[in-house]
Amino acid sequence: MNISIIKNPPFSSAELRKIAADQHLKEYILLCTRDFKDIEISAESLARFEQIAEDSSADMLYSDYYENGHRHSLIACQKGSLRDDFDFGALLLFRTSSFLEAVKKSDKDYKYAALYDLRLRMNTILHIPELLYKLVEHDLRASGAKQFDYVDRANRAVQIEMEEACTEHLKRIGAYLKPKFKSCEELKSGNFPLKASVIIPVFNRVLTIADAVNSAANQICNFDFNVIVVDNHSTDGTSEVLSKLSQKYKNLVHLIPDRTDLLIGGCWNYAIDSQYCGEYAVQLDSDDIYSGPNVLQTIVDEFEKQDCAMLIGSYTISNFALQTIPPGLIDHKEWTEENGRNNALRINGLGAPRAFRTKLLRQIHFPNTSYGEDYAVGLRISREYKIGRIYDSLYFCRRWEGNSDAALDNDKVNKNNYYKDSLRSIEVLARQNEK
Repeated sequence: MNISIIKNPPFSSAELRKIAADQHLKEYILLCTRDFKDIEISAESLARFEQIAEDSSADMLYSDYYENGHRHSLIACQKGSLRDDFDFGALLLFRTSSFLEAVKKSDKDYKYAALYDLRLRMNTILHIPELLYKLVEHDLRASGAKQFDYVDRANRAVQIEMEEACTEHLKRIGAYLKPKFKSCEELKSGNFPLKASVIIPVFNRVLTIADAVNSAANQICNFDFNVIVVDNHSTDGTSEVLSKLSQKYKNLVHLIPDRTDLLIGGCWNYAIDSQYCGEYAVQLDSDDIYSGPNVLQTIVDEFEKQDCAMLIGSYTISNFALQTIPPGLIDHKEWTEENGRNNALRINGLGAPRAFRTKLLRQIHFPNTSYGEDYAVGLRISREYKIGRIYDSLYFCRRWEGNSDAALDNDKVNKNNYYKDSLRSIEVLARQNEK
């Protein structure tokens, strides 16, 4: 076997340099990113790793594995797989020459981001869709609990380093954007029936849709607004609830598309392209509610103050009864005007609630998907325009058994992550092409 096995995570820049200084390294280096006692790998699997490395000439390889006795499949690493929490598993095989070159070129002293920086410097990263080892996983939280780790204030020092490593990578590959933004002046004109519209796509949310509509329709504003609910052919009584609410609220527009192939993004397009949509389009999910009656006024006021094309607020995670549950407030304070548009390629979401200038949305439109559609638009807007922020909580994001992303299985998580990585790949290419 021509593999040097390194078993002492975590890996800082100093530790990686220490490994690189070893004069007895073999042709390949296998880094164990977890406690080695939790990993079981056979000689045959190590030989398979080495064989594929030789055949492919890849700089870095990783494989699927058994996790607590169950198959754990991973996804291919794309150009846009810039998330620092990308799941490579517990074993990373590096070609030693590639490892040494990357360590030599890095002049940073990272405590947390060294391994992230290392893999960003690899030219060819290969996923082996074979179960080559077993892992005992101790973090058994559901996907909905894990997804906010990147905005946990306790991890702020980690995130600062990760952002720096990602930013340096974007500069190396010609995808970095300076903090220079296109003026929003041209987006302020247009013939709109009113100032703002709250957009609520909905399908089968009979238990929550009335709460959402009530919180939106009762907003107190010094301008005219409406609530556009795109009812995507609900079959559980949601449509009947909306019909009754339409009699109560004159500013409620209940739309049912003729098409039956629309997903959430398509429903958004249906709303913004309609004759009813206002100058600003503001998001509210069908199982969430605004935190108070002044949210819409706050959002529109901030659009004018910040001169931005898109505005993102903050929200509080709660249970169905609106009691705050961990992690509580999600405010994305990692965002900065100077580097937010670059850091957006590293993190897996931009936050909520989201609001847009409708004129720009009508030019861009949402992809017709039910996951990542807002992220796609946010990335596209960030390439040219400023994205504004509100750090006060504007709505309650309710976690309950009907949530679509509260507890996803491995296949669904992989599908979602692969799609967002694809969006990032497209955006990286677009930014490179604009240079």
